[in-house]
Amino acid sequence: MCARADWPGVAGDIEEIRERLEAIAEELADLAMDRLREAVSAEGDEPSRAAQEEERRLTRARRAVEKAVATLARQGGAS
Repeated sequence: MCARADWPGVAGDIEEIRERLEAIAEELADLAMDRLREAVSAEGDEPSRAAQEEERRLTRARRAVEKAVATLARQGGAS
């Protein structure tokens, strides 16, 4: 499926997807902060390490989603 922002109706669809991705990025950021708090407050090394690893993984996922948001925003502005 080839979606272009200059096709009728597609620009709105792309904007809707971009907004949903922004919400997902915010959710991932919230989850990452929760895991970071767990890592700081956890007793012992194992829970702390696991929470830190999960925070890193969630942060990488958030960055990837933010990159997709930026890509869609650029495409929308280039029409």
